[in-house]
Amino acid sequence: MNVLVTGGTGFVGREIVRQLRIRGYRIRLLARNPESRAAREVASLYGAGVLPGNVLDAASLRTACTGQDAVIHLVGIISEAGDQTFENIHVRGTQNMVFAAQDTNVRRFIHMSALGTRPDARSRYHRSKWAAEERVRGSSLGWTLFRPSIICGPGDGFVNLLAKVIRFSLVVPVAGDGQAKFQPVPVRSVASAFVKALAESRAIGETYDLCGPETLTFDEIIDHILAVMEKRRLKVHVPLVVARSQAALLEWVFARLLRRAPPFTRDQLVLLQEDNVGNGQPANQLFGLKPVSLREGIARYLK
Repeated sequence: MNVLVTGGTGFVGREIVRQLRIRGYRIRLLARNPESRAAREVASLYGAGVLPGNVLDAASLRTACTGQDAVIHLVGIISEAGDQTFENIHVRGTQNMVFAAQDTNVRRFIHMSALGTRPDARSRYHRSKWAAEERVRGSSLGWTLFRPSIICGPGDGFVNLLAKVIRFSLVVPVAGDGQAKFQPVPVRSVASAFVKALAESRAIGETYDLCGPETLTFDEIIDHILAVMEKRRLKVHVPLVVARSQAALLEWVFARLLRRAPPFTRDQLVLLQEDNVGNGQPANQLFGLKPVSLREGIARYLK
């Protein structure tokens, strides 16, 4: 089977490409810059071909999809900069990808969404993810949607960021009361679900939550990281009004002066204040997933 992967050089994409390679799939990566270090590295490691393309350039996507049996669509952003907006990347980009796949007779379309996605969500991120799902659901493709909780593993942008703060600071700032609940899931489990779905006809037309075996508050996640790193730090809960002001300042500085996506935004603050939990059992049973506990999982790379 020929599989085109968008976002294949990212944190989750690399693990998906690795597992595709193990199972013998013929892999193509969609890359805005095929000569980039990341694209060349993934191609070299896993024997993947690299095709030029941009989710905002519909013509390039039709060329990339030609001859492909399946598309794994992972492209997404967590904060905005320039034309890299939620509306452009999540909604318009997904629509372009769906049209290109339909026009070139792609059979399977596996789409990365997010746990908490819904039409009336407070965050713009989740609302744009819902709109993207609607584009996929309205297509004629053999689609499957996955909604992971926080994804953890070597190179992730969540546990590793907290670990970095812990290494270099005696204080760990926490926005709000730290009581929002999450179900962290290992990247290997997420990738396994995506890859196994390609050959699983029962997954067509279905949406699956991908969740770890534990429901943990944000405070508890920090406690687990501290335990694995064998560190003691003071958690300081920052009032939401202060956290919002700090996020707004970062957004202004990074957008106006640095022309880059800010490291923390008011929309991300919303995400961290609401529970992010689901039902992972259907996916675990169908795809034979056995997610490990957060502490066991992060111990493999934080130590």
